[in-house]
Amino acid sequence: MARVVLDNVSKDFPGGVQAVRNMDLDVADEEFIVLVGPSGCGKSTTLRMVAGLEEITEGTISIGGRIVNDVPPKNRDIAMVFQNYALYPHMTVYKNMEFGLKLRGVPKAERRQKVGDAARLLGIGELLERKPKALSGGQRQRVAVGRAIVRDPKAFLFDEPLSNLDAKLRVEMRAELKKLHRRLRTTTIYVTHDQEEAMTLGDRVVVMKDGFMQQCASPLEVYERPVNRFVAGFVGTPPMNFFTGRLLAENGHVYFDEGTNRIRLPEDLAASLPSRVGEPIVLGVRPECLSNRNDGAFAGTENAIKVKVSVVELLGDKKDVYTATQSHDHIVCRVDSHAAISEGQSASLYLNMGRVHLFEPGETGMNVSLDGVGASAR
Repeated sequence: MARVVLDNVSKDFPGGVQAVRNMDLDVADEEFIVLVGPSGCGKSTTLRMVAGLEEITEGTISIGGRIVNDVPPKNRDIAMVFQNYALYPHMTVYKNMEFGLKLRGVPKAERRQKVGDAARLLGIGELLERKPKALSGGQRQRVAVGRAIVRDPKAFLFDEPLSNLDAKLRVEMRAELKKLHRRLRTTTIYVTHDQEEAMTLGDRVVVMKDGFMQQCASPLEVYERPVNRFVAGFVGTPPMNFFTGRLLAENGHVYFDEGTNRIRLPEDLAASLPSRVGEPIVLGVRPECLSNRNDGAFAGTENAIKVKVSVVELLGDKKDVYTATQSHDHIVCRVDSHAAISEGQSASLYLNMGRVHLFEPGETGMNVSLDGVGASAR
């Protein structure tokens, strides 16, 4: 078990490619932290620098209080699980799991006990004499995890370990990894491009873009209080809806005008935005915070937008409704499956004004509503 600290870490590749910039990250002992972001954001490069597979350009990395910048991977006391499992095809499951211990000179009896314990923990005891080609994808993944467990490392590093599995097996393996971490309590850094994986697995989530850390917080904090528009749009399925418009002041109230609809902002939120009246701004609202019913949290005649329904997707107990206004052609709301809304009709969608966000313009425009009612009500 160990604390892992990245202090102002950067990585440049030849040709002026800046893969990671000024990364500051403190992973507590026993914490499960997930790095998430689109392809090319720097998350795997960050993990490989922790593992020692990539040299850092600037900064320091410490594991268990020891700076490891110049320490070879084999001496960092970490175990890494790769996307492609990296099993030796000519070895049995037992020998794959034992191999690292054998290289370290661990006595045979101790190797047998460690492999047996890990196999029982992962439910692969009956597979020990098989070779990787005789295993399913999920079984190979368990073997790769078992090979990491037997080393009893200070930290586990996972590089998109579930991406080769089918959807059902990914869900099952997510749950298994979560249970495994609760039993072993080993510090874990996990990389994925799947935001659902990140939200379900991590104690904290690090959202990355273009080599920079955008936000590091608990999954709920990232979802409900995104610091900028990129985080808000990346986390959540379907993603957050964004309306471009501007703030207007009229008769003592502040309105968001998206071109064809005008929405009155709550007084507490409006009070924090006087300097932005008249300026361009982006309103964000999640699909579940839009409803065709004017009641409860959605009640109010001045918080509705008029839309045209194009597609309705039934998801069992819910359905996703794809709509458009004259100014915005892709607005999704998630409603109850029995909601009276159908393709081709015109409808009014009501916003839960306690859960709207206002962002500065631009792909990474800051969330200016975090100190207003739109954030404090969450």
